[in-house]
Amino acid sequence: MSTDSAPKSPAGASPEPKAPELGDVVAGKYRVERVIGKGGMGLVVEAQHTTLPQRVAIKILLPEAAKQDDAVERFLREARAAVSIQSEHVARVMDLGTLASGLPYMVMELLTGADLQEIVRQRGPLPIAQAVDALLQASEAIAEAHVLGIIHRDLKPANIFVTTRPDGSPLVKVLDFGLAKATRGGALYTSLTAANVIIGSPFYMSPEQIRGLKGLDARTDIWALGVILYQILTGKRPFEADATHALFLMIGGDPPAPPRWQRPEIPAGLEAVVLQCLEKKPSDRPPSVADLARLLLPFASEEGRISVERIHRLQGVAPPERPPSILDGTEKGAALEQAVRQAFGEVSLSDNATTLKRPVKAPPPEVPAAALAAPAEELNARNGATVVIPKPAPMASAPVLEPPKPNARGLVGVVAAVIVVLVVIAAVLALRAW
Repeated sequence: MSTDSAPKSPAGASPEPKAPELGDVVAGKYRVERVIGKGGMGLVVEAQHTTLPQRVAIKILLPEAAKQDDAVERFLREARAAVSIQSEHVARVMDLGTLASGLPYMVMELLTGADLQEIVRQRGPLPIAQAVDALLQASEAIAEAHVLGIIHRDLKPANIFVTTRPDGSPLVKVLDFGLAKATRGGALYTSLTAANVIIGSPFYMSPEQIRGLKGLDARTDIWALGVILYQILTGKRPFEADATHALFLMIGGDPPAPPRWQRPEIPAGLEAVVLQCLEKKPSDRPPSVADLARLLLPFASEEGRISVERIHRLQGVAPPERPPSILDGTEKGAALEQAVRQAFGEVSLSDNATTLKRPVKAPPPEVPAAALAAPAEELNARNGATVVIPKPAPMASAPVLEPPKPNARGLVGVVAAVIVVLVVIAAVLALRAW
């Protein structure tokens, strides 16, 4: 049954709005196949195009929410923001409309994967490079949004979805721009803020956001990105409380526990970036997503470094120079660095320096193990990179043996051989003279 042709009641009044059910056809071409999720405001279903081999997700505003003007505006706002941002890191919106029952709907790309909230819940904190890369991919979308004058205002792990590209590489997408607010040209994005209404997710709101201050800018999103990075690195949020009032007091006045208290192997430099994002005053945070990306560059993988460059280009800033490789000053680049990894073993990232340690091979049986305990020679390259190469210690002294003296028979043989050679040479010279 098509949901666009719902019958009217006998009295001619419009029927009570009804969400589509399994088997219903939405917009005349999308057959509902299963429910993906349902919340207080909306329903998300998976649907199959009736003509094309295309599966989509359809978000539908529930009847109770559809009666609220601000909820409808938020729904439309999400679609407008998603369409405005061209980044691959935003879930694509393909269509927008209203069912015959009066419920707004939005047709979106169907994503397979999981959000960061679920990933951390199931697996625990992410490896450091993966956490940084995920945040940088999400930051590509936020960087473009900021250029368009759009502030997300509701960034959290549940709104950052990890899926895959056709080649299997991870692809991060930012969801739910329903609270997005324009910082200029506000005709498209009007404010939903009202008295005594909390706009945002409390655990990820900035101090200025919980105070309801006007003029929120990019630094509000940067605070939320810092909270997200803290959480996916440590498995915990920087501020936790049972009551919203107590939580807001902590966010507004208490310093967060340093991430390395939760996970000591986090580099000190990365911890400093997270804590800078969580500064109470917006002026003390990185002023833009490009600035945040530059600070995260030393801790990113090769793919993460590409995200950093894209972010800078999106925001009209020259990309930063990449941090020196482990072998700073060489022209071999990654290939030579890989060779060093193979020669010297695993690379361990310390606070602000990279140390390569060459494994010491077991000595031959006849050499005492203590002979290898000599001090190592250190080669200090620029920027703190240190290559440690064990310097072999002098071997334990052993008695020096004189070479054996040749016996008489051997000496006679040698003399005879010399005489034969001399005779041959003399004969050759004589023949030449003749």
